[in-house]
Amino acid sequence: MSTNKFVPTRMREINKIFVKNCMITYLSKNEMRALDKLKSSYGGAKIIAQTIEEKRDYQLRKSMVEKQGFGNYLNDAERFARQMPKAGAYIKENKLKITKKATATTQVSAWQGCKITHHCLKRTAETVRLAHRPERSRRNGTIFLPNEMISVMPLTDDYVYGGDLLTTLAMTENLMGAKFCSSSLLGTPLPAHRFDRIKKVTGVALDTIDAGNGMSQLKISNMGTFFGNFCGIEVGNDNHLVYLDSITRTALETGSNFFLNPSWATITSALYYTRNIPNISFKISCFLGLHNLIQFRVLLNIIKEFKRKDGTSPIREINLGNAINAEKFIACHDLLKTFGLKGISLTAHICINQDLGCKNFNWFDNALEVLEQGYNLTLKYESDGEGQPDDTIMSYFLPKEDRESKSEVLGDVLYKKVLKCDEDSKKLLKMGYEVKFAEISEK
Repeated sequence: MSTNKFVPTRMREINKIFVKNCMITYLSKNEMRALDKLKSSYGGAKIIAQTIEEKRDYQLRKSMVEKQGFGNYLNDAERFARQMPKAGAYIKENKLKITKKATATTQVSAWQGCKITHHCLKRTAETVRLAHRPERSRRNGTIFLPNEMISVMPLTDDYVYGGDLLTTLAMTENLMGAKFCSSSLLGTPLPAHRFDRIKKVTGVALDTIDAGNGMSQLKISNMGTFFGNFCGIEVGNDNHLVYLDSITRTALETGSNFFLNPSWATITSALYYTRNIPNISFKISCFLGLHNLIQFRVLLNIIKEFKRKDGTSPIREINLGNAINAEKFIACHDLLKTFGLKGISLTAHICINQDLGCKNFNWFDNALEVLEQGYNLTLKYESDGEGQPDDTIMSYFLPKEDRESKSEVLGDVLYKKVLKCDEDSKKLLKMGYEVKFAEISEK
């Protein structure tokens, strides 16, 4: 008996349309129209891109934060920057040579605002300067800052418009030369007019709840943190518009241009939205759960569909899931080439928080296997692997008052992550691998 009768003619026609025009399938016309309206409401792609570049100037950033009362942080950070040692000098002093094909890029998470960032940089500079510190004797007085710095701070109005984020960006990007990645947490309480504006310009109503004092927040139905189920994995209905509105406002206000992206809906909509904004890029979070090649192929099909005209993508980095092994990590690299996707790096957690993964998780041996096979790798340190009491994912979601009262404690936690990253990086240098650090540590 033929099975064709179980596949109606109409279904076959729909399948042909899917193959012929995937963009329409990934995003409906109404969804694309809403995204276009949102972008146009901020002046369009060209204006957004120009404004971002203007706001990345250090002198402009410095003048802005001085007016907001944060100038002392930059004055200190300028002094810290002058004390940072250079990897080139370390390589020369230890008679090291780059003999291996692969390159390792360093990355550390938990740069949670200007106070925590300032304290970590202060500890780093002190360690380099003071000979009696034990860290100095263990590392010949050198600590190299990571190439990429990840923040999981909610983009509240106070953080974005009050000077905290701008100060953090000036310290990390302008003075230290790192790539700074911000996060947009969908459950973040915002002034009610933010949600009203999205509805006005796009015609899309959002399901919000009253957060008091003129504030609203998206209704989050699943279990999770105060800010929305681990960084906003729950993207119900049209809530991707809130994600994109949040990063657009942040980019226009501060020049921030690199954002964490944790869900299928925000990734797909962001690829379409930023396809003609060349200076906005994304890091796909490990929370997407890319633990196998099946999931990775699905993601690459979406990315390929929304490639920019020059063949690049708004996606600059993909953090693979913690369950993946070295063999599958290498296979993911090969798939990137098969799909013809340029400029996308792959990242693995080397150490993770005690409330994020299994006890004693350490991926460094897997990283060595990947590098030994000639494949580049970004090594991410979500933790130093020592199980410190405040080295947790939940510490990312502390209310502002608690976070600031513990800024030195959390700054110390971050500092120890930097030390662990530095320690592993020196092992790689001694093995002959090129390692990328922040620009302040490179020359």
